Amino acid sequence: MDKRNFFSTISHEIDWLLFFFILPIIVAGLVTMKSFTPLENAGDFFSRQVIWILVGFTVFFVFSFIDFRFLKRTDVLVFIFILNSIILLSLFISGYVSHGSKSWFDFGFFSFQPVDMMKLVLVLILAKYFSRRHVEIRNIKHIFISGCYAFIPFVLVLFQPDFGSAVIIFFIWLGMVLVSGISKTHLLAVFVIGLVIFASFWFAPYQKARIINFIHPLTDIHGSGYNAFQSTIAVGSGKVVGKGLGFGTQSRLKFLPEPQADFIFAAYSEEWGFVGSLLILCLYGLVIWRILYSATLGAHNFEILFGMGIAIFFMSHILINIGMNLGLLPVTGIPLPFMSYGGSHLLFEFAGLGILMSMKRYARSAHRDDIKNEFLGA
Repeated sequence: MDKRNFFSTISHEIDWLLFFFILPIIVAGLVTMKSFTPLENAGDFFSRQVIWILVGFTVFFVFSFIDFRFLKRTDVLVFIFILNSIILLSLFISGYVSHGSKSWFDFGFFSFQPVDMMKLVLVLILAKYFSRRHVEIRNIKHIFISGCYAFIPFVLVLFQPDFGSAVIIFFIWLGMVLVSGISKTHLLAVFVIGLVIFASFWFAPYQKARIINFIHPLTDIHGSGYNAFQSTIAVGSGKVVGKGLGFGTQSRLKFLPEPQADFIFAAYSEEWGFVGSLLILCLYGLVIWRILYSATLGAHNFEILFGMGIAIFFMSHILINIGMNLGLLPVTGIPLPFMSYGGSHLLFEFAGLGILMSMKRYARSAHRDDIKNEFLGA
């Protein structure tokens, strides 16, 4: 790529609005971490997060320039899916336990959670499957076949046990089934299947405790319900405009667990209040809007469905994490995109967006209306 084409791609193909909507979310996360980490020995959370963000930006821009059309090949996607499934399976042998879940590989200088990669792979393989079968999607067999792709990682992750990531995998599949044009009758069947699956969690003691905490959050505030209780206190104490930067007592005095990760929204809300929380929600809404806009620019159904899948991926994380922080959903250990501390989720969030930007480069503008009509069945 010569210099002229390079700068032309940067200025026209990368969605700078999307990029600039993400920046203040990242800054909000960093500022929140910085406000309480000096009390640890640790500007560690802040400094490490800065490094991961820089790596994430690099991944985003590099992926934006790679031709990912090879991902449209079924054999390539199936190979990547099988490889990731094997990696998830190997966690039961060589993974290490963190917060009661054996879902990480520890390499000493950094840890890696492979389910983050599998979520992106699942979006890709479902986009490929439904893009080839959107005309006959009303045939219920395609719902069950696509469900098999989701069921394998779902089970592997659930038995780690990582309830939160298993739920995300389910929502990615459900969301992509819905946008693919499922009939109302089959939609009812999907919801019945979903209820049966989630009802089965009652027989797992670890998940049963979380469901009980969700229904009766104040029954054990010194034990299994402690996290949700402290999170709701932090959010509520922020009131309208917050306590101010560095004055969030729940996080600074260590009442709030994992304020840099799962409960960073609660730590942020305590310092910035309802106004700051509303601003973050608006920014997330704008990010989702730009992702969906980029999806509509896809050259084929595969690119359109991939973009929609990425939007579903982000929406699931945002809704579950914030719902958890507000005490509206069970505590599941799901990170908040671009805000929560951690490298694995950041890398694959930026990787997904980078692939989406790459796909924009091959959109066929002259035939876009025909493509949309084909996708919508017009």
